[in-house]
Amino acid sequence: MDVAVTGSSGLIGSALVGALRAAGHRPVRLVRRAGAGADEIAWDPATGVLDAASLEGIGAVVHLAGAGIGDHRWTDAYKREILESRTRSTVLLAGRLAGLQRPPTVLLSGSAVGYYGESETATFTEASPAGAGFLAEVCVAWEAAAAPAVEAGIRTAFLRTGIVLSPAGGALKKTLPLFKLGAGGKMGSGRQWWSWISLDDEVGAIVHLLTAEVSGPVNLTAPTPVTNAEFTKVLGSVLGRPTFLPVPKFGPKLLLGGELADALLFTSQKVLPSELTRSGYTFAHPTLDGALRALLGKAAA
Repeated sequence: MDVAVTGSSGLIGSALVGALRAAGHRPVRLVRRAGAGADEIAWDPATGVLDAASLEGIGAVVHLAGAGIGDHRWTDAYKREILESRTRSTVLLAGRLAGLQRPPTVLLSGSAVGYYGESETATFTEASPAGAGFLAEVCVAWEAAAAPAVEAGIRTAFLRTGIVLSPAGGALKKTLPLFKLGAGGKMGSGRQWWSWISLDDEVGAIVHLLTAEVSGPVNLTAPTPVTNAEFTKVLGSVLGRPTFLPVPKFGPKLLLGGELADALLFTSQKVLPSELTRSGYTFAHPTLDGALRALLGKAAA
């Protein structure tokens, strides 16, 4: 099957392209430059440029494009970029797909567990309502932007992704140097829930959802969320390093800015992958210890 992928140069997208090829699919990358050959399609969400004819006959679309949540401090301008890079690209893509004579059978559109807001006591599933705060507002608008595809009858699933673990990027890459030095520790109280997923399972779940008859929100998280204190303990154990030094809130807030630090490190979200489990997906790394040993073993190899 031909699978169009946006955000294909990112951590998840680049791994997905390789996994699609390994599974016998042909990935077609949407790129923000002139396309180089039949495996690339040029588009520019900022200016609304996307040739609909280039998408005719595409079997599926995976939409992962969007400005990085943790790439910059959250100024008003960058928060606007986070929102608009997601909503504009989704409106453009969903609109073009809806108008095709031969539309894809499925659109897998990015979202995040930020949809649910924060709680140290609640457990969130796909049936949980939207929460409050900037990231929840972004996710609600992001998912709503895919309405043209939904209304056109294209099976549309929203990939509500948790903390993706990979030594090549994201939160794990940023924290590994401290933990390897024995200077890692829990963040703040450590009571906040972290809903994580290995990069292997993130990509595996996306490939699975291409053919699984699932639509609507799908939580892409492992079935065993942990508190930050538990995450710290397991990572230290895997690395063979002590984790006695707690990180007070003021440090990350000075470095990242208060709102971003709260969103990335101190927000508590216990999320379960109910729809993914129901659809028959088998996790390669259902537990944190197994995931970290596999991921860090690969990094050292």
